[in-house]
Amino acid sequence: MAFFHHMGGGMGGRPHSNDTRLYDLLGVSRNCTDAELKKSYRKLAKEFHPDKNPENGEKFKEISFAYEVLSDPEKRQTYDTYGEEALKEGTDGDGFFSSRGGMEDIFSHFFGGGLFGGGGFGGHRKPRKGQDMLHRLKVSLEDLYNGKTSKLQLSKNVICQSCKGRGGKAGAVQPCRVCHGRGVKVTVRQIGPGMVQQMQSHCTDCDGEGESISEKDKCKNCKGKKVIKESKILEVNVDPGMKEGQKIPFRGEGDQQPGLEPGDILIVLVEKEHDTFKRNGNNLIFKKTIGLTEALCGFQFTLKQLDGRELLVTHPPGNVIHPGSIKVVEGEGMPIYRDYSAKGDLIIHFDVQFPENYFKPTETLMQLETILPPRDEAEISKDAVHIHLQEFEGTKAGGRQAYEEDDDDHHGAGPQMQCAHQ
Repeated sequence: MAFFHHMGGGMGGRPHSNDTRLYDLLGVSRNCTDAELKKSYRKLAKEFHPDKNPENGEKFKEISFAYEVLSDPEKRQTYDTYGEEALKEGTDGDGFFSSRGGMEDIFSHFFGGGLFGGGGFGGHRKPRKGQDMLHRLKVSLEDLYNGKTSKLQLSKNVICQSCKGRGGKAGAVQPCRVCHGRGVKVTVRQIGPGMVQQMQSHCTDCDGEGESISEKDKCKNCKGKKVIKESKILEVNVDPGMKEGQKIPFRGEGDQQPGLEPGDILIVLVEKEHDTFKRNGNNLIFKKTIGLTEALCGFQFTLKQLDGRELLVTHPPGNVIHPGSIKVVEGEGMPIYRDYSAKGDLIIHFDVQFPENYFKPTETLMQLETILPPRDEAEISKDAVHIHLQEFEGTKAGGRQAYEEDDDDHHGAGPQMQCAHQ
């Protein structure tokens, strides 16, 4: 991330600024060492801390801001060269950095805890929450119909109890010397007269943590990572009527991390494909193929429901089932989630399979015709030409291919005919 600062007024890009206000606030000289800077800030921070002197809150903010700037080599160089105006990009308008983490991190490093009793400005603040963890759980349609309790074993991070989440023995954690505890490195360079560019990047030395621990002081249990892996077994209750993609939350069971409230574990239901049924909302879809005799003369068949019951489906003779007919059995669909006294419907899609050609001798078929509805009698003139139906095959001459070739020739003639008229 880059910030450009244009220095207006009479500064004219000169190499040094006469602004010494921040040094004066800490009572140190412009060429003071880091140790002198730290010692002075520690003394003043204790003296003007708002818990001791509530009326000096603004003074405390100013000296903390001064230390944050002067303890950072890049910011100190910018201040020494261009003055305090160069630092106001990225502040909250009062000359105080909008991210209060810098000042609070400094104070925590010296004295432990946060400002104003650990809550920062404005009283107690709720800890930031960690990321939620998503886990997929495959369930059958029977599980979603009847309900089920599943045990799911997960691995998650928990705070190391050996070091209480510090990563090492007390006092071993130090601010990163490269980024000075901020987790990011800031590089400032002059790109023109009166203009500087500030580049911000992830600190690779501390991996953005803002702190470091020497190898000899690291916790032997967590190796300085502050957390360890732990297996967790969750009992997941899948209630009747739950659906694909529905999330079952386990509050506060996510990865633990010092200074963060654990996130949640979210179990996402994934429905496995079923051999017999397909779900549509609260309804169950079933496809059934019957023969011509069943379609005309009635039928009965059994169907195993998802709870193990055997359903006998019947249909009376004469009530014809046409190809593509849809019938409904009310109340035999999926349970409605959290309303277990109600269910959706069972919807049956019928397909009618006709017999093969010449399945009976002509004499028998003539007898069958006597009980079927009468056919439409066509009026045939004496000049009618007899033709014979054949199976359509698009690859034969005279079939679809020949038609398409003829159609292409017709379209191809268009431009030629148009040219002839011109």
